[in-house]
Amino acid sequence: MSKAVLISGAGIAGATLAYWLVRNGFDVTVVERARKQRSSGNPIDVKGPAVEVVEAMGVMPALRAAASAVDRMSFVDETGRKRSGLRLSAFQGGAGDREVEVARADLAGILLGAARDKAEVRWGESISAIAQDAGGVDIRFESGGTGRYDYVIGADGLHSNVRRLVFGDEAGFIRHMGMYAATLPVDRVFDDEREVVMFNRPGRAITVHPSNGKAVAAFMFRQAAVPGFDHRDLAQHKRLVAAAFAGRTGIFTGLLDQLQAADDIYFDSVSRISLPHWSIGRIALLGDAGSSLSLFGDGSTLAIAGAHILAEELTRTPDDPRQALASYERRHRKLVEPKQRGFRAATALMVPGTAAGIALRNTAVRFLR
Repeated sequence: MSKAVLISGAGIAGATLAYWLVRNGFDVTVVERARKQRSSGNPIDVKGPAVEVVEAMGVMPALRAAASAVDRMSFVDETGRKRSGLRLSAFQGGAGDREVEVARADLAGILLGAARDKAEVRWGESISAIAQDAGGVDIRFESGGTGRYDYVIGADGLHSNVRRLVFGDEAGFIRHMGMYAATLPVDRVFDDEREVVMFNRPGRAITVHPSNGKAVAAFMFRQAAVPGFDHRDLAQHKRLVAAAFAGRTGIFTGLLDQLQAADDIYFDSVSRISLPHWSIGRIALLGDAGSSLSLFGDGSTLAIAGAHILAEELTRTPDDPRQALASYERRHRKLVEPKQRGFRAATALMVPGTAAGIALRNTAVRFLR
């Protein structure tokens, strides 16, 4: 009899895990609180250890068809004059030309599509209660239904519902890193399909990424934790971005108006999730739910690689939760921990805190060519 696995979250981590578990003979159900896939989200890289995973899934041709052609980033002043720039090949993860950059929504959709024929996917559904014993996990859903599973995996992001229900309130595990970020689709601003354009003010950054004909803007700004911040409050998010960038948009005048009119933007704090362990009994965390360093931590690559590792370990010892989940964590932490140490360098590059820092960045990146 196949093992039943419930995955909370239909994003990159959850979709990849669903594919590999179904392929290895598990009975998989995916629940996702959202009623459909989001259109917002920044373009993200599939690189390093994730490349072999998506190639083995057979989805690399679809990813290449959806991929951006971007190969450089230019730093401009408020008039649009280029001050410096760099080739993005400086940030490749070890797989060279096999690596791709894809819009988050496209990546998640392609990965989920690979598993959808055999995994059950329930949109607009979430978990309201979890109870486990030695033999399995009992679930109550927000819709009122129930179910029993051999394993439950929280692949539901930075503000994981599974982590809250099983490990405790996120305040005990989340650390605000002094920055917020918003992304949204925008009207085309530049014609060059190969260039990301960035404008900085001290502690502020705006980028426009061409993203294969579907331009995406990102607003990033340094700020201490906002009291009463709610990651689901769209009106609050718009107010915070407007306050941070009022009079500070340079050549990107008009993008704030597009943000104010949008009904689907991504906005959250840049935060680090740190837990002493990623599993309790038959319940485990995957991706940002267990080890996020949002925005600057190669989260998509780590989510794909981690999902593959977890599927391998569950397949190797499906009747031994302790062994399977401990082996998954031991192997995946070796990939995660070096990325979490690179935050300071990434923020200095993307969002320098002072005018002098911007000038120093513009000079320093010339040496990355």
